[in-house]
Amino acid sequence: MSNSFLHLSVGGFTERVAARTPAPGGGAVAAVTAASAAALVAMAARFADAPAGPAEALRARLEPLADADAAAYTEVLAAYRLPKDDPTRPSRVAAALAVATEVPREVAAAAREVALLADDLVERGNKNLVGDARVAALLARAAADAATALVEINEAAARR
Repeated sequence: MSNSFLHLSVGGFTERVAARTPAPGGGAVAAVTAASAAALVAMAARFADAPAGPAEALRARLEPLADADAAAYTEVLAAYRLPKDDPTRPSRVAAALAVATEVPREVAAAAREVALLADDLVERGNKNLVGDARVAALLARAAADAATALVEINEAAARR
């Protein structure tokens, strides 16, 4: 069985998030939240006889970013744990922070796209699924905001 967060139950994933481990954390949760929003958009699109493909493509793009974020943050921690006198430490920290910044940047961009698809379904979709489309929009925007905050935090750390 894979170690991917995608193969865990919802309860299993939230237990991993709640554990006293640095990852998965906010970035993985933002990615899973955005992927869940994309799944809601795909469902609402199908009930509206609209194309679900764009939402499914975004979901496929977002799902692996949960694992990628956790892996990236693990690398940041490993780089920070290097001895301060290690000549490779500054470059390893910088490289790790660059990756740890790029993953949430990707999450934010994809989540914003999900929100736009959801907005369209709120306006033009099946009226019985307006609530699902609206929840998708709210979740996608929250995920985008969270991921953007992580980008800003990691960029600030890179400048130190």
